[in-house]
Amino acid sequence: MFKLKENQTNTKTELLAGITTFFTMVYIVVVNPVILADAGVPFEQVFTATIIAAVVGTLWMALFANYPIAIAPGMGLNAYFAYSVVGGHQNINYETAFAAVFIAGIIFVILSLTPFREKLIDAIPDNLKHGISAGIGLFIAFIGMRMTGIITAHPSNLVGLGDLQSPSALLAIVGLAVTLILMVLRVNGALFLGMIITGLIAFFTNQLSFDQGFISLPSLPDGLIIDNPITALTDVIQHSLYAVVFSFILVTIFDTTGTMIGVANQASLMKNGKLPRARQALLSDSVATSIGAMFGTSPTTAFIESTSGVAAGGRTGLTSLTVAALFILSAFFGPLVSAVSGISAITAPALIIVGSMMMGSIAKIKWDELDEAFPAFLVILSMPLTSSIATGIALGFISYPILKIVKGKWREVHPLLYVFALLFFYQLAFLPH
Repeated sequence: MFKLKENQTNTKTELLAGITTFFTMVYIVVVNPVILADAGVPFEQVFTATIIAAVVGTLWMALFANYPIAIAPGMGLNAYFAYSVVGGHQNINYETAFAAVFIAGIIFVILSLTPFREKLIDAIPDNLKHGISAGIGLFIAFIGMRMTGIITAHPSNLVGLGDLQSPSALLAIVGLAVTLILMVLRVNGALFLGMIITGLIAFFTNQLSFDQGFISLPSLPDGLIIDNPITALTDVIQHSLYAVVFSFILVTIFDTTGTMIGVANQASLMKNGKLPRARQALLSDSVATSIGAMFGTSPTTAFIESTSGVAAGGRTGLTSLTVAALFILSAFFGPLVSAVSGISAITAPALIIVGSMMMGSIAKIKWDELDEAFPAFLVILSMPLTSSIATGIALGFISYPILKIVKGKWREVHPLLYVFALLFFYQLAFLPH
């Protein structure tokens, strides 16, 4: 079913890859409820809704697209939901905001059913695709270092070296060393084994404890938040949430498209610059966004942490199926998942190493042609500095056509790029983000 031989992989490798991806991204089932709780949504509601959305999107990706890419509610989009949409508008509660997410998801599904999103992937120039891969690599390595305190905020330089003697930083450095040794020795499942060893060290140094037990039953205190599409549409019109819907659509399209290109490039799944079965893959996050909003979570996206599973050998939907199965299990192991995902040093080494692997795309950029190189450089630079894949892509999309026009090569630019350059300029200049 998953064409393992054709993709030069096997069941054991795919299962290990799925486990690796799951453990690098499972933090979302704790972090997402914490952020959305600031918008007033009950923690248990978001915990269960996050898992439902992740299972729906990731299962779709596994069964219909056959890609090792996991889907879950995205970081950044949840903060925008909690602090800009709900927190920034006195008359908008979280139920109304979920109506905007639901409508964005429905529009998203319609767009995904048309050739539009596939054409968008084809329209992105090769040098920007390589820049997106490398930028995501830098971004996730930066996330890994920031989460563990290896890098910290600095009053004058914005970022600086953290306290390397802190338990979190020390554990991350030891975990990084152990995982690198396993990788260099070509040990199967090195990333996953590295996490297991780091977790054991955390447990025996009293950084990891299971005070809350291991098992709890999932619950949905609010039930279905969106149960009538007409009511949701009425809420959007009544509160004039058009800019909010537009922002959700634009950011999610490019978060997911960028991530899919990055992961597919790393896994050598792109064929002649195109992504086979793109429509099925792109439908996964739009369907999950709509269903997630009904239960109570912010928009979903393809997770950049999927690259850790690809680095562990994942090449097919069996990796995603494993991730989805583990998400279902996690619904009953809330306290256990919370304890492990609360220690960022356990998963950070995998993110840092995968980031270094993704930086290989830089070699494919035409650095001797400034009109090609600078937009790619802008993508690479701005993704980690703005903590946003979509913003990095936006700056690349805006600068690329401008430089091509100046050089008299405007005919080489796909018409879609001009359209999105204008949309991104409007979004960055006039909308909250």
